[in-house]
Amino acid sequence: MATKIPSNCPECNGTLTTRGGETTCSDCGLVVSEERIDPGPEWRSFEDERTDRRRTGAPLSRSRHDYGLSTEIGYSGSNRASGRKRRLYARLRRQHKRSHCRSKAERNRRDVFMQIRRLTAALSLPDSIRDQACTLFRSAQEARIVTGRSLEGFTAATVYAACRVHGVSRIRAEVLEASRASRSELDAAYGAMDRELGLPVGPLDPDEYIPRFGTRLDLSVEVRNRGSELLESAVESELIGGHNPAGVAAACLYTAAKEREADVTQKQAAAVADVSPPTIRVTYQALREAELVG
Repeated sequence: MATKIPSNCPECNGTLTTRGGETTCSDCGLVVSEERIDPGPEWRSFEDERTDRRRTGAPLSRSRHDYGLSTEIGYSGSNRASGRKRRLYARLRRQHKRSHCRSKAERNRRDVFMQIRRLTAALSLPDSIRDQACTLFRSAQEARIVTGRSLEGFTAATVYAACRVHGVSRIRAEVLEASRASRSELDAAYGAMDRELGLPVGPLDPDEYIPRFGTRLDLSVEVRNRGSELLESAVESELIGGHNPAGVAAACLYTAAKEREADVTQKQAAAVADVSPPTIRVTYQALREAELVG
């Protein structure tokens, strides 16, 4: 707790003056306070020192292979140099970038993290998913399950696994659509991580899929609301135990569309959920047998 400095000298009641963090009496010379703590920022910016004096750099980031601690040779000074100097700076910059990675594993980590950032941006996923995916890849490298498997597959698998861990509704088809991996590569990488790392994943809430599937099927708000009602009734009636959550959500939307005479087929509903038409048909028949369909 900061000590409150009196307005007058406690000895002679004289006037106090503060200079260089030291408060003294101008009459008797008594030092009332010294070495005060400056609550202001103790930073400095090397890019814009006149207006921004921060000393700190960018915060540590788990999405960087070196946590963002490495330095870079900038371009501002080299742009005003001669042609010979610019070529020298370009060679230095190239060698400096190469020196960031001391091993093949670190180089692979850098490349995968770049792809994870691209993939999470393409899927409009938050930074927490990006950081979790990078952490999963680090753990996979430490467990030595990356060797002999596709890096593209691990890129897609870590993003999909991070979505499952955080309860974000993304199906494998959506991740594969934005990634450069095949279905078999994603499945192999995800299976290896699930076995070796013990991913803390559980079933997702089917209601999370309703808005996105409804948009992709071009359904009205009325049909989407009805699909949510059917899903809630199916959960209460315990009709969806052991079923694919995405398939259940798509089946409820298909059932609602059929009630409202919207133009949606079982094949279209199955395509958006990345399931087979029989999966949609099973849930649809269960809803009819439970007399939940109007």
